[in-house]
Amino acid sequence: MYLPPQFKAKDEAHAWELIRAYPFASLISNDDAGLPFVTPLPLHLERSDGQAVLLGHCARPNPHWRYLQARPQAVVTFMGPHAYMTPRVYPDLARVPTWNYLTVHCTVEARLIESFDDKDRLLKHLIHDNDPAYAEQWRALPEDYQHKMMGGIVAFELKVVDLQCKLKLNQHRPEAHAAMKAAYAAGSEDEQALARWMDKLVPGAL
Repeated sequence: MYLPPQFKAKDEAHAWELIRAYPFASLISNDDAGLPFVTPLPLHLERSDGQAVLLGHCARPNPHWRYLQARPQAVVTFMGPHAYMTPRVYPDLARVPTWNYLTVHCTVEARLIESFDDKDRLLKHLIHDNDPAYAEQWRALPEDYQHKMMGGIVAFELKVVDLQCKLKLNQHRPEAHAAMKAAYAAGSEDEQALARWMDKLVPGAL
């Protein structure tokens, strides 16, 4: 993605924080005609010994897993909070509107997960991330039903081989930081989240 230096994350930890907080991603790879094929899906992040892996699955009728099998390299994008910013925050009038946002793009290498036990482990991670109270219900389901449900999905591991994290908060416009943060702090849920990130990343907005 286009990544001006002023918006490039200086600390990789910000990328992992965003992925965990906003795990609903877009998985993008090429179909058999060479066109981008996109599947929105939740992913679970695992990190160990400096390596990051994203775990997920799609429905078996979804051809995306076949594209991953044929061409394992893909891109995964995560969109964090984002919001419009009015030019009224600036002290002068010769300004234009913009849109601020936080996003992470990962280049990944895909590997399909075939065994029941590995699929079960993956699903338990996703359940723990999104609905821990459901874990007991899943474990109590009849084994034949579990196997039937597992047969309806294709699971995969996406090894992160490159990472880009863009934190666009108009860091290069210090004359508007305080007014921008005040406007976001009084706004929607996404706007309030951007104000909190400004606390971390834009000292002039404090």
